[in-house]
Amino acid sequence: MTDIQSVKKKVISINKREYIIEAAIDLFTEKGLEKTKIADIVKQANIAQGTFYLYFPSKLSVMPAIAEVMVEKIHAELINSVNQEASFTEQIKQIVQTIFIFTKKYERIQALVYAGIASTEHLRNWESIYEPLYNWVDALLRKAAQQGSIEAINEESAKLLIGLIESSAEQAYLYDETDEKMAQNKQEAIIPFLLNALEANG
Repeated sequence: MTDIQSVKKKVISINKREYIIEAAIDLFTEKGLEKTKIADIVKQANIAQGTFYLYFPSKLSVMPAIAEVMVEKIHAELINSVNQEASFTEQIKQIVQTIFIFTKKYERIQALVYAGIASTEHLRNWESIYEPLYNWVDALLRKAAQQGSIEAINEESAKLLIGLIESSAEQAYLYDETDEKMAQNKQEAIIPFLLNALEANG
């Protein structure tokens, strides 16, 4: 097999896996986890059922891949939304706002992903799925610390920051009845809490 043929084969393989993930996201969102069958996924992805099992041994095993896609999406949203030249306080506001907007936009699929992963052995993969996002936030925090904008930071700070913001956003949109005023109140409450925890100076 030539190098070009090898690359083409790899691209086709990646595309088929992506088709499966995209089809699963659409169907899980539309029909729910229980009502979606593997047959539905392969039909929408336009692949043979045997092809599905080359990538995923079961329906639930697609969940970590979907989680990776969602983390990639929020990571990209944060990169686009957070102004690297803004004050640290403003950056925290932008991070909180972006995560709340994202959680509202994808509330149904995120709830399904959490439920799907929590019910399988894949829960232990959660931290590795989030690692790129944690690293990005960690770099932002360390830069702020070097500039003297914050005082309190350690190796767990990025995880705690993301976890707290996501938890608040999920309370607003995934667990409680959606109420924009309540969601806004949560956003406004969490910002000074985070700034105080990090001993922000501006």
